[in-house]
Amino acid sequence: MTWQREVDELRRRHAMAEAMGGPEGEQRQRSRGKLLVRERLDMLVDPGSFQQMGKLAGHAEYDADGNLTAFTPGSRLRGVAKINGRRVWVQANDFSVRGASGHDDDGGVDIGHGHPDALELRLPAVFLIDTAGGSVNEYNELGRTYIPDGPEYSESISNQLSLAPVVSVVLGPAAGGSAPLPPLAHFSVMAKGTGQVFPGGPPVVKAALGIDIDKEDLGGWRIHTRVSGVVDNAAEDEADAIEQTKRFLSYLPDNVWQMPPRGDTSDDPNRRDERLLSLVPRDIRRVYDPYVMIEGVFDTGSFFEIAPDYGRSRVIGLARAHGYPIGVITSNPRYQGGSMNTAAAEKSTRLVQLCDTFHIPVVILLDEPGFQVGVDSEKQGVERAGARLMHAMLQSKMPWVSIILRRTFGLAGGIQYRAGPHLYRRYAWVSGRWGSMHIEGGTDAAFRRVIAEAPDPDAKRAEIEDGLRRLTSPFRTAEASGLDLIDPRETRSLLCDFVDMAQGVIKTQLGPGVGPTYRP
Repeated sequence: MTWQREVDELRRRHAMAEAMGGPEGEQRQRSRGKLLVRERLDMLVDPGSFQQMGKLAGHAEYDADGNLTAFTPGSRLRGVAKINGRRVWVQANDFSVRGASGHDDDGGVDIGHGHPDALELRLPAVFLIDTAGGSVNEYNELGRTYIPDGPEYSESISNQLSLAPVVSVVLGPAAGGSAPLPPLAHFSVMAKGTGQVFPGGPPVVKAALGIDIDKEDLGGWRIHTRVSGVVDNAAEDEADAIEQTKRFLSYLPDNVWQMPPRGDTSDDPNRRDERLLSLVPRDIRRVYDPYVMIEGVFDTGSFFEIAPDYGRSRVIGLARAHGYPIGVITSNPRYQGGSMNTAAAEKSTRLVQLCDTFHIPVVILLDEPGFQVGVDSEKQGVERAGARLMHAMLQSKMPWVSIILRRTFGLAGGIQYRAGPHLYRRYAWVSGRWGSMHIEGGTDAAFRRVIAEAPDPDAKRAEIEDGLRRLTSPFRTAEASGLDLIDPRETRSLLCDFVDMAQGVIKTQLGPGVGPTYRP
């Protein structure tokens, strides 16, 4: 006697679970231009590596003889898989099953059957989000209402943020209880046209405010990657969103007890990019392309930009120097002159926290004209955002290197340094200029009376400014302070050497809580 009959039944039920929402649900999903949940998983993880937990959980119907007649699987898939050979914990919503909405009585809650989450496993967590959120139909299913005590994942993810990477991939609605997932993640990405984020969708907005609005205008990628900053990156489609997820994770360790993974080392650390010698214009009114500088100093093709469309006067992301991951912060003079506004400061703060949590050294490539001034900046609380960035940088324990490319002025320039008991280096290109404020803006403030009383105020202003400019040579600062001035083409070799040296410091700092707790 064998148990073949039961094994055959097990296989049948697995097949029913894999059918998810059935032909009708599949058709609805495809009509919206979206992939099925298992197609998404196939794109994300290594072939055959997904081990689903609680696969047989769902709603079953039986006939009078106890035979299974119908089965609706749970709308959430959870389990462990591998991405490029590294284990991750994955949760994915299946919109083809009731829009992935409803009370989580479909097997998502572990009742002691050994379903560890990402926090317990100390693994990166990836959320593939596509859910309509809560529904009043839950009341019919439960036969009662319930007190909303918060999403079941909230405490686990909150704790996970300081221990292992979290990524949210918005491939459909992230509505209701799933709306906090993107801003809670270390990295979030949204597929254009299909992904949206909002606590309440268009029907809720209509009922509450009397406003007719569609999903894209309410919470689509244009809103959240350009205006609100709730989501970091936009993706052209689902495949692009999943590829960005895989690339982001490639820079990070599995958890805070491990070193960041080293990548390809074939790019010569002593490579010199001749474009850097003439990159910074002598005329301060002219701009340059910061991406040319990034290409010149980091490993070829290694820069992964985060939040490129939010706070565009700042460019942040992850790159590699001789294979080692490194956090990158620099200005973009093509937007608002590169001045720091609230959005730029906020996204810079998040990168500092990310790097500090996962032991990634940071380089700040300074061309800082100062805080963006004006009434709008004051309304947005630019001082608070700048203070948060300063706090994060001062609390960071990671090795830092600062390279002044052109300008560093005023408070915004002053907060972007890191001098502490760990490894810290500062260099300046020979094109660098610095001070408490720009000569052009500060002369009127400092010499107002002298200029006003002169027979020719304009000529007097020009005379004073010319005299001050003679004092701005970076060589004078180097003579007085020992500042290391460098040929721009030496930047790459110095960065590669710095990051290599930083590994010895990082090895002494593995574990949680070395720097400030990660705050989304």
